[in-house]
Amino acid sequence: MEHEIQTSWEIIRVDEGAISNEDEEIVTEFPITIMLNGEEFATVVCSPNNINELIIGILASEGIIRFFKDIDSLNVDKERGFAYIEISKPLGDTQHDHSKRFIGSCCGKSRQFYFKSDVRTAKTITSRLTVTVEQCFALMKNLQTQSEHFQMTGGVHNAALCTPNEMVIIRTDIGRHNALDKIYGHILQNKIPLSDKLITFSGRISSEVLLKISKIGVGILISKSAPTDLALQLAEDLGITVVGFVRGNKLNIYTHSHRIHGVNNDI
Repeated sequence: MEHEIQTSWEIIRVDEGAISNEDEEIVTEFPITIMLNGEEFATVVCSPNNINELIIGILASEGIIRFFKDIDSLNVDKERGFAYIEISKPLGDTQHDHSKRFIGSCCGKSRQFYFKSDVRTAKTITSRLTVTVEQCFALMKNLQTQSEHFQMTGGVHNAALCTPNEMVIIRTDIGRHNALDKIYGHILQNKIPLSDKLITFSGRISSEVLLKISKIGVGILISKSAPTDLALQLAEDLGITVVGFVRGNKLNIYTHSHRIHGVNNDI
């Protein structure tokens, strides 16, 4: 059974007094349970696309693996909703930090992160990459233009790995964290160098999102949404440039503005 990222649902639409029966495109919410070395690791609620990348990204974010080669086997059974991963690395106490926890797709505290894991995997970023304000606008416009599932459903988040001039890959999911995990998994699986890369993002920049950007290892995050104060404190500490509220011809630069070319000379 193949699961689509969206499905059609018959609705009754009321529009300024006019009533009609229509088909509406609705996003698919798909739970998959990750089995790690025969033990239940987590159940992830996600969009049912690029699941291998999602799992690789989650395992790397949680400090279970460092490289794609750390995985001996990865098999996804979509029909039953299970993914089976075998790694030869001893899990030790890390398994108890994560075992059988529920990782939700929604925002805020439903997605659990453990400080112990974050300390082990977060990185201070020293990237020398710079972008212009115009490149920020162009990348965000490109992300929104290519977000077909959002345009059809309004129910997904998008993340893109980019160079200053173009998008390399875009990933979509009902959960903003999941979209980033898919990006991370793709990077690890394909050994993509990051010295000339940044991430463009549709979602709110929480502390969890900022930590994930740090773990991925890029120095610039561009989002159309707002950051939280804790995310900005972490960005200052970890050397990450945060650009938010990129909408139309406006944006806010919150941290490490030296990577946004020209702005310091114009103020």
